[in-house]
Amino acid sequence: MLVNLSIQNYALIDTLNVSFTNGFTTITGETGAGKSILLGGLSLVLGKRADLTSLKDETKKCIIEAEFDISKYQLKRFFEANDLDYEVATILRREILPSGKSRAFVNDSPVTLDILKGLGERLVDVHSQHQTLRLTDNDFQLKVVDALAGNNTDLGQYKLQLDSYKKISRELQELIDFQSNSNKEHDYNSFLLQELESIPLKDGMQEDLEAESEQLNNVEQIMEQLAYGNQLLNDEQVGILGKLTDLKRTFQNLADFGSTYSVLNERIQSIFFEMDDIAAELEQVKDGVEANPQRLEVVNSKLQQLYDLQKKHQVGSVSELIIIKNQLEEQVNAVENIESKIRAKEVEVEQATNILEDWVLKIRKGRNTIIPKLKSKLQESLYSLGMPSATFKIEVNPSSTFKSNGKDDLVFLFSANKGSDYGELKKVASGGELSRIMLTIKSILAKYEQLPTMMFDEIDTGVSGEISNRMGEIMQQMSKTMQVFSITHLPQVASKGQQQFKVFKEEIDGTTTTQMRKLNQGERVKELAEMLGGKSISESAMAHAKQLLEL
Repeated sequence: MLVNLSIQNYALIDTLNVSFTNGFTTITGETGAGKSILLGGLSLVLGKRADLTSLKDETKKCIIEAEFDISKYQLKRFFEANDLDYEVATILRREILPSGKSRAFVNDSPVTLDILKGLGERLVDVHSQHQTLRLTDNDFQLKVVDALAGNNTDLGQYKLQLDSYKKISRELQELIDFQSNSNKEHDYNSFLLQELESIPLKDGMQEDLEAESEQLNNVEQIMEQLAYGNQLLNDEQVGILGKLTDLKRTFQNLADFGSTYSVLNERIQSIFFEMDDIAAELEQVKDGVEANPQRLEVVNSKLQQLYDLQKKHQVGSVSELIIIKNQLEEQVNAVENIESKIRAKEVEVEQATNILEDWVLKIRKGRNTIIPKLKSKLQESLYSLGMPSATFKIEVNPSSTFKSNGKDDLVFLFSANKGSDYGELKKVASGGELSRIMLTIKSILAKYEQLPTMMFDEIDTGVSGEISNRMGEIMQQMSKTMQVFSITHLPQVASKGQQQFKVFKEEIDGTTTTQMRKLNQGERVKELAEMLGGKSISESAMAHAKQLLEL
């Protein structure tokens, strides 16, 4: 409930600070006194957008604070979801700076306007002429039916399943789109993959082939050098091995004459064995080297194939070709396996659809069950509000698509007079009739779900006498389970409030300001008498005012 409202530097308000209690509060005042200004200030702290015209003094900032007791509103999840400190006494604050910038706070934590609006909608339902038009909206009508049918839990489960269904359906569409787009490229990708698979790509193969090609291209020079090297090692007269044999024999004879000669001998022996091994391997290599034009042609062909592939794919190594080959394999395999994936996903969609349909039937059954009771309640209440012939035709028709609130279209038709054709509310109901219907619906809803603070802005426009008295009684009855405000110009409604506030203008130092104060009993009698008979208060008006207040 709204506990306190503080407004500074807004429109015609310099400073206003007012506290409220639970129950039914009425707000009155002359036309132009500023009742709409008060409502506008409250709307700002509930998340409405603002501009510099909101400032009374454009050199100072506007500050609006509203304190709420939120103990009964089950809002802890909202606070957790938006990383806010939950306090039973929660304060919403809105600041509009002279620069035009706006700031919003919840319990002193900065928040976005969307968060402030989301919280505000859970705390106060401001019923204005614009809000009355919601009555003609099919979603709002279904919300009323579902509240009475007790469908909220089932709708919660339905929405969870709907999210799952939409997710699976999106995945199926993505697979279908992928298939459609990929089929165009599949043949080309398959061709590229076959090209890359025509040669067994391995890291280092290009370097090996290039080395082999270099050897085969220079085989004669290699053979000449190997032959000359063999001659240097093995020539009988001047060969290195022959000379090393003599050197080895010489130092073998010196080895026994001390450690110095012994170490030199070991080193010479090692060199001899190494050179002997080199000579043997050189002989083997020399015998294995021969001209091989056929192999050279094969090697050069493989190299050219690699060079062509690298140029085609704009890369510079076999490693990069291997990466491209792997990617093409994934793309080709994905297309070739897409049919089975699509079939599997279609099965998932069908299963999700069946579960949704089960919830749809359950929700629809609840709606159809409650509609006769809703019609009866509406017609009974409207009878007492001066619409004795008002009747409704309410039907639930299955829709072809899943919606956020089920799979139904609601036919909500109205007739105000006997013999009149039924029609849509927005076409056949007058503004006064819509207001009375909305009040009736709100009063019915109040018995079935915890509504936020209700603020009625002249919902009694267009009615008078006994009907206005009955409207006041309805709001008074609603206030037994919730906080209700009514901005009204009718004394019959104003008198039903447990407390009454008056909005008025006064001139201070040549400046007009809007004020608001709670009326005591005597002031209420005078205010109601003025509402009944004007500024010249008669004794009969005073008597009537006391009668309305049951004094």
